[in-house]
Amino acid sequence: MKKVRVINIDADKCNGCRACEAICSAFHASPKYSSINPERSRIRVNFDPLNDIYIPVMGGEYTASECNSRYTITLDGKKYEECAFCRASCPSRDLFKDPDSGLPLKCDMCEDLEDPSLEEPWCVQWCLSDALTYEEREEEVEEEVKQEELEIGLESLVDRYGLQKIMDTVARMSMSKKG
Repeated sequence: MKKVRVINIDADKCNGCRACEAICSAFHASPKYSSINPERSRIRVNFDPLNDIYIPVMGGEYTASECNSRYTITLDGKKYEECAFCRASCPSRDLFKDPDSGLPLKCDMCEDLEDPSLEEPWCVQWCLSDALTYEEREEEVEEEVKQEELEIGLESLVDRYGLQKIMDTVARMSMSKKG
C-alpha cells in the first residue's frame, strides 16, 4: 500500500479565473515565484464554447505518439472534443510542453524536497470556487514507477535532441562529477 495524492476536479464549479495556472507557473519558475507564465503551468483551464464550461486538466504522462482514439465524450447531454479531458503531452498539440525547451510538463503535486511542509498543491489552495479539491488515499501501486518515469523523460530528451547528443552530455557530466 502506498499513499496516493489526488486532485479532484469539479468542472461545474470552475469559473475560468485561471488562478491555478498562475500559481502553478510561479511555483515552477526558476527562481521559484520569479515569474508567471501560464504556458509553463502543469494545469490548464480549457474553455469549451459550445457547452459554455471551463475544464481544468492536469498535465499527465508524455507520449511519443499521437493518440489514435478520435472520439467525442458526452456528459449530461453535452458533447466534448476528444482532447478536452486528455492529460498527455503528445506530438499533436502544444499543451503541457515547456514553451522554450519543448520538454513535457507533468503535474508533480508541487512536491518540493527542500520544503515538504506544503499540505496541498498550490492550485487547490488558490482555487476560490472549490473546483479543485485535494485527497490522499491508500492504494496498491506497482514498484518501478520511478524507473518508468526516468525512461519517459529520457525518451523525450532523445526525441528532442537525439541520442548521441544526450550520450555526449551525460558523459561530459559524468567526467565533471569525477572532477
